[in-house]
Amino acid sequence: MDASIGTIGDALDNALMESQIGLYKTELIKPRRPWHGLADVELGTAEWVDWFNNQLLHTAIGGIPPHEHETNHHAQHQPQPAAGVNA
Repeated sequence: MDASIGTIGDALDNALMESQIGLYKTELIKPRRPWHGLADVELGTAEWVDWFNNQLLHTAIGGIPPHEHETNHHAQHQPQPAAGVNA
């Protein structure tokens, strides 16, 4: 496995992405060491992403998981049919 070293134009140039990667490393990678191979890291990452998106309550979006917030947003912003058009 390689260390996450960024180059110009990649995700690590973005402060928000760097913050997310730091959170990922702090909450998953470091506490569950030692990893026994890439497959273990991949499975752990998939589990962490699922937890982050579907279970973790985010105070910045009203104390709900991101997936629920996104679902609510899309439900409130459905495109309206054009006037006079029958479906």
